[in-house]
Amino acid sequence: MTFLSLIACLFLLNPTPAEDRPNVVVFIVDDMGWQDTSVPFHVETTPFNERYQTPNMERLAADGLKLTNGYASAPVCTPTRTSLMTGRAPARNRITYWTFDRNKDTSSRHDSLRAPAWNVNGLQPGDSVLPEILGERGYRTIHAGKAHWGAHDTAGSDPENLGFDVNIAGHASGAPGSYYGKHRFKNAKSETDFSKDSKWDVPGLERFHDQDIYLTEALQVRAVEEIDRAVADGVPFYLHFAPYAVHTPIMPNPRHLEDYADLHPREAAYATMVESMDVALGEILETLERNGVAEDTIVIFTSDNGGLSAHGRGGEAHTHNKPLRSGKGSAYEGGVRVPWIIHWPGRTEPGSVTDVPVVTQDLFPTILEATGGLEGVPGSRQLDGIDLAPVLDGEAPERFNKRPIVFHQPHVWGPRGPGILPYSAVRQGDWKLIYFHADRRFELYDLSRDLGEETDLSREHPEELQRLAGILGHWMRNAEAQMSIDTTTGKPVEWPDQVTLSSDP
Repeated sequence: MTFLSLIACLFLLNPTPAEDRPNVVVFIVDDMGWQDTSVPFHVETTPFNERYQTPNMERLAADGLKLTNGYASAPVCTPTRTSLMTGRAPARNRITYWTFDRNKDTSSRHDSLRAPAWNVNGLQPGDSVLPEILGERGYRTIHAGKAHWGAHDTAGSDPENLGFDVNIAGHASGAPGSYYGKHRFKNAKSETDFSKDSKWDVPGLERFHDQDIYLTEALQVRAVEEIDRAVADGVPFYLHFAPYAVHTPIMPNPRHLEDYADLHPREAAYATMVESMDVALGEILETLERNGVAEDTIVIFTSDNGGLSAHGRGGEAHTHNKPLRSGKGSAYEGGVRVPWIIHWPGRTEPGSVTDVPVVTQDLFPTILEATGGLEGVPGSRQLDGIDLAPVLDGEAPERFNKRPIVFHQPHVWGPRGPGILPYSAVRQGDWKLIYFHADRRFELYDLSRDLGEETDLSREHPEELQRLAGILGHWMRNAEAQMSIDTTTGKPVEWPDQVTLSSDP
């Protein structure tokens, strides 16, 4: 036996004591845009930053690291959420759109394309996902809020089948029937008739039914109870706190409405949802402090996709993430760039900022390395995420600036708007290339000069287009990505480098 083998065996026999490992809180908001906060992620404070009241996000950023080039893995929810669980990009998981019913494709119709045979049932047991591995290390794994990893009537619809010891209100649906306890969080047809059930009804919160309580508040109460219990039991914990907010239905929390009297009523309602989310964050932070474990807990804040803007909001559509272009469902930055804050006591410098591009699947190896390494990850699994430790230490290693971050959505999201089309894209360094599947069209942007993606440089820089198309095509073939199907030919759309290499841009 070699020396290294002996060390490995000793580690397996005597792993790092659980009490010496950090607790982890992942706070992942639903549909929260890059601008839906008083914390500025742009180079300057914007009117949106001045609109929202998120003092606890401000506190977290002051204590930790703000990541201004933070991305969600996809412009819609399930692909991002499953990437966090697996460390793989949506294309490699073949979970490239949001799931709902067993064996049902939720993609909207397109005039000339159809979705490939993607994994419509989502994540299922047996894949050694993040909470399973943490549970094997002695962590108590707690989920609170939106799950949306697997379809209804499949095992993956229940978070407890995916490694969570505790499931608070999580199931297969990605939105609540109602945010009001007085509605029993059901998709009620009236204020008094709760007789009919719906798949949108939030399960497991019966103790809050008929109460004057907002859904985010109920989740916060239960999450605090579970933190208290884990600390009392002396076990390290992983809390995955995923409020259904700020997803539709946009329903105001009356406790905060007076703060937004000057806004459009729909925007005022939305702002109360943002503030309610921030209050929940504050309560969790205070609970860590009260239990004396704040300095032993990594807190990660992010969102599962860009902010809603194509529908459901007040004011002009497609403008709610400015200076980013478009919003949820889109290939443009508004669809995928989201708030990121990480506080790792003793590691992240208080009040620090980085512009290193990061993406959701990076959290999988980062959390595992922080809690004992990558042991437990199947050897056959190819990870797309990278451990963020160097970034958290204040470095900007070339590896992060050179690596391609790939987005792939061979689906049409329901609402229409800029960039809301089947597409693949890659960001590397400051450059971003988008390949729209229907007309095999490219758009190229230099994000360092054009954050709003207003000037397509594909004709001015054909060499950059060719280079990035080659990187994108190579990555996608390696991941066995599924391209949109051309309904005229019945064949998959060409790889991006096949189009570029055979024609002028």
